[in-house]
This record gives sequence, structure tokens and C-alpha cells, in this order.
Amino acid sequence: MPDEEGDGDGGATAAVRKPSLRDDSSEGVDLISALPDEILQTILSSLPTKLAIRTSILSKRWRHVRCGTPCLNFEWCGESYLLAEHINETLARYKARKMVSFHLCLNGYKNSPYIESWIEFAKSRNVENMTLDLGAHALAEYTVPDSFYINPSVKQLTLRLAFQDKMIPRSSVCWTSLKELVLRKCILFDGSTMHKILSGCPVLESLTLRLCRFYKLKVLDLSKSLCLTTLEIYSNVWVAEQVQIVAPHIHSLSLTVPPYWPCNLVDVSSLTEARLDIVYDSDEGFYADFDKHFAQNMIEKLQNVEKLTFGENFIKILSVVQLRRVSLPLFRCKVLTFETMISQYVIPGIVKLLQVSRMLKKLTVHVKDEVPILPDGYFDYYLQCHGSKTDKTWSSEARAFKNIIRKNVESTHMASFMELVLKSTNTLENMVVRFGSCLDEQKFEELLEMVPVLLSHYNSNVSIVLGSTTKSDQRFFL
Repeated sequence: MPDEEGDGDGGATAAVRKPSLRDDSSEGVDLISALPDEILQTILSSLPTKLAIRTSILSKRWRHVRCGTPCLNFEWCGESYLLAEHINETLARYKARKMVSFHLCLNGYKNSPYIESWIEFAKSRNVENMTLDLGAHALAEYTVPDSFYINPSVKQLTLRLAFQDKMIPRSSVCWTSLKELVLRKCILFDGSTMHKILSGCPVLESLTLRLCRFYKLKVLDLSKSLCLTTLEIYSNVWVAEQVQIVAPHIHSLSLTVPPYWPCNLVDVSSLTEARLDIVYDSDEGFYADFDKHFAQNMIEKLQNVEKLTFGENFIKILSVVQLRRVSLPLFRCKVLTFETMISQYVIPGIVKLLQVSRMLKKLTVHVKDEVPILPDGYFDYYLQCHGSKTDKTWSSEARAFKNIIRKNVESTHMASFMELVLKSTNTLENMVVRFGSCLDEQKFEELLEMVPVLLSHYNSNVSIVLGSTTKSDQRFFL
């Protein structure tokens, strides 16, 4: 590794240096190296540390700057991970007094003896944003040290354990400044584990549980986390027993789970914003009779929420619920968002949601063209298994959107969809439709010509905003 040159402490608050525009190793002008230290450190902070180290060959100036960058990111950066000796050398030369971010992604058993010392180094610099990723199988036997759970300076923390059974703090937890906690692929054994963690986070505002296993965790009790306002759960892992969520203080909920994930929203009484979607890793579990569960639990708990967002799979489930004559409660939401492709399989659900949203003021539709994991044909098969004839089950307004190609939507289809929306609600004031790559520039222009004609047929004060990846927003008013 090239020799380092360090003068002063290199801290983030040091005075800005103004070096010569001429690089010390070249006769040409190096404009990048002429930038102030703080800007160069920001540039280096956006790179994995292994790539940042390679800037040392540019000039001695870059070597000095790298030692003071406020962010260290030891992770995969192309062909390999940093070895333990490289991490140790980088930390030995580190000069910044304050560390903003420390990302540690490990993959080999040779790193195990050093992990605790690396964590302690970051803590000694009062790190605010920390990620500890022990996702490799080679670290399966590693136990998270007790010292990791004592960190009064950290404000954002991400922990990924790849389903290791090591997330059981043996001592008390002290994350007194922590505001955002993300747990990825962790095993949540029981309520006592989460209770111990949450009790050590008195100012926690956001909790994300992504791909975690709820092993014997029957109740996720967040009632004592008074500052916790945001909860996000994303899981595609089967759960044997029902998980009750008690979160009376959260304002924002994002829930993406399999249809067979037995989740019960016991108390979400302060909820003002929610996003719901279904995730499939296969068609397994789709044929279970989950309609009643969704209608009576999930939907009913959202009656008083002001802002609702539904993903494509969830809307399809609502379509099945509607086609099987399962009633939905009235909503009081004023802002409704759909993240979906417009197809036959979402139309019944969308129409029903519009009809039960009697106070709706704004509708946003993000038209997505990604191919779904669960093919649309499974919904036809599901209805057939319950004695429904596909051609007669789908309404004529839904069949009008049959066989739409996701990557090549016609402008007439989108005009028909907007007309259907205007027919289904009489309180709407603003509709925003944003397209991805499914509507090319020519078809977008065609749609722009159709909208004024469409609005002229309705005696309502509705404004429509259309946006695409190639065009700026276009606004229409009646």
C-alpha cells in the first residue's frame, strides 16, 4: 500500500486547504485535486472504502484527504471484500475526530477476531450511522459482542445477521440516541428479545423489520415506545402462529407480507398513513381462503387512515374479495395511491376502493410495468377452483383491460382508466398519473390530447396531472 502522509488531525472540522492546481505527480492541471478537502471527502464517502483507497495512487493530497473522510464503507465493491489487514491498516491511519457513517460488511471467518475492535473504533469516533452486516455463512458461529449493544452516540443502525440465532443481548441495551433501527434477516425469538432492545431505545422513531423470522414471537408490542411513529415490515417468510401487532403510537405503517402471513393489527389507533402489499416467492399459499381475514382485519383497521397506498398484488387480492362478494367497510381516507399496472385483475379492486372512499380528494397512480412474480393466470385459476367461470366473473369494465402488454400500453387504455376513475367517485379533486417505461413519448402525447376531451364530459372540479420519464408534468383543469 502506498505510504500515507498526514499532517494535523485531518478532522472534518479542519480549515479548508487550498492546494495548487498543479498535481504533484503530473505536469497537467488536476482540477479535482484542487477542490477543498471537505468536498473531496464527500466524494470519497460515496465510494466503498476499497475504491477510495485506490485514489492514493493519484497524489499525496488524496492520501491525506482519505484519512479524514467522515464515512467508511467496508463492503463488496466488485470482485472481492477487503481483507482484515486492509481494514486494520485503514483504521490505523484514520485521522478524523468525528465519524458520521461506518458500514461493515463481512464475509470470512478470518475477520472474526477483529470485529469487536472495529466496532469499538467506530464508537470511539462517536459514529452516528452504523451498519453491521454478518450475512456470510462463514460467520455463522460468530456472536455479536455485548459491547455492540452499548452505543449512546449512534442515531441510525442497521443489523443483518442472515438468520443467525445471535440476536439475544445478554446484557442491557443502551442506544439512547438511536432514532432509526433496521433489522435484516434477524431471528426474533420472542417478545422478551424485542422488549430488551426497545427498552434501550427511548427516542426510537422508526423501526424496520426486513426479511426477519418471527420465531415464537406472538406479540410485537410497541406500546411502550412512545416516540416510535414509523413501522415497516417486509417478510416473505412463513410464520407458524399469528403475530399480533400492538402499536398505538405509530403514524405510518408499511406492511408487505405473504397472503398466508397471519398478522393481526390489534392496535394502530394513531395511524394516519399506511401502505399495504402482498409478496409472493411462489404460488404456494395463494389458494388458501384468506379473503375473510384480509377484509375483516387488515382493511377494517384502516378505516380512519387519511393516506392509503396499495401495491399491485394487494389490489388483486381486493379484486378477488370483491368478485367473491365479500363486503368492504367505508374508508375516510382523503389521499389514495395505487402502485400497479392497469390490467383486468386490478380493476374490480380499484373500483371498489374508490366507491368506499367517500371522502377522497386526491388519487395518485404510479403505473408500474414490472413483470409480477405471480402470473395473472393464477387468479383465474383460483376463481375457477371456487366454482367461478372466468368470462362471467370479470365485469365488462374489467375485461376492457384484458391482455394489456405491460411494456407497451396504449394511450386509449389509460384514457379509459381515467374515465373509469371519474365515474367511480364524485369527491375527487386531483388525480395524478405517473408512467414508467410502459408509455412511450408518442403515446404520451396522444394521451395529452385526449384528457381535455375527457374532462369536458364531467361536471366536476377535477384537475389531472400526467407525468412520464421523458416528459415534465402536464396539468389539466376542468
